[in-house]
Amino acid sequence: MRLDDAVVLDLYGVTDKEGFMDRCAAVLGLPDWFGRNWDALADVLGELPRPVAVVVTHWQGYARRAPRDWATAQEVFAAAVEDSPGRLSVLLSLGDGRREGPQDGGG
Repeated sequence: MRLDDAVVLDLYGVTDKEGFMDRCAAVLGLPDWFGRNWDALADVLGELPRPVAVVVTHWQGYARRAPRDWATAQEVFAAAVEDSPGRLSVLLSLGDGRREGPQDGGG
């Protein structure tokens, strides 16, 4: 797996779990039967058809708005990476997150 093969999971504008799951489904090309809950996400991450590196960007706004869901998302990603060595990597972009807009105090 190479970083230039990465999939960008841009969470700009995501404010809740439903939006997070929808964004994951779209970006990762998850199957129609994906249940859009934490257990379903864990299941499909372990069954991705090819090795993938996921770069999560603009996550800061989601983390502020839904801290418990963001913590759960991180746990799901970490467990999936641990269960799929060499097949899944998840990286968090540490950009400033300002693209979130004025409602978050960014600009």
